[in-house]
Amino acid sequence: MNGGEIIVRPPENCGFEWSKNIIIGNTVMYGATGGRLFAAGMAGERFCVRNSGGTAVVEGVGDHGCEYMTGGKVVILGAAGRNFGAGMSGGIAYVYDEEGSFENSYNAAMVNLERLDANEEIIDVQSLIYAHLEATESKLANKILKDWENALPKFWRVVPQPPEAKPASKPVHELTKEKPESPPAGSF
Repeated sequence: MNGGEIIVRPPENCGFEWSKNIIIGNTVMYGATGGRLFAAGMAGERFCVRNSGGTAVVEGVGDHGCEYMTGGKVVILGAAGRNFGAGMSGGIAYVYDEEGSFENSYNAAMVNLERLDANEEIIDVQSLIYAHLEATESKLANKILKDWENALPKFWRVVPQPPEAKPASKPVHELTKEKPESPPAGSF
């Protein structure tokens, strides 16, 4: 995706709870460089992999969400599968953790979790959820916005760890300060 807007939602009287069911499949927004996606339901696995500039709001994701993300903005209004944020080096994700289980799902070696505290950022997240509500008529988005005071402390900001915290890019044998001595002449 490079621009535009995609809106996905079930029919009004579909007979199932939107936010608890997968509505878009695996690898949606793979490599997105722009545009916006609003999906009233869950995304499958590897959602927003290699996203470098797209914006998305969904109501849950499968395993490996935001993997190798380098840019863009993602709001997840529900559960996230395991290994969230693996390889994430840029961009930002926000996860609404109503059940208090997200701390067991993210890749702690690659990303950090923080609570939202900057007023401008809080307004930005709230505005994206409102745009999601307007686009999809999501019952979950409506519920969160109506109870914003209690919902806000349940949001996590997912950010890449600083470069100095990441594993070295050089092979281990190149990290040693001293090189081993050359073997004596004539040895094999």
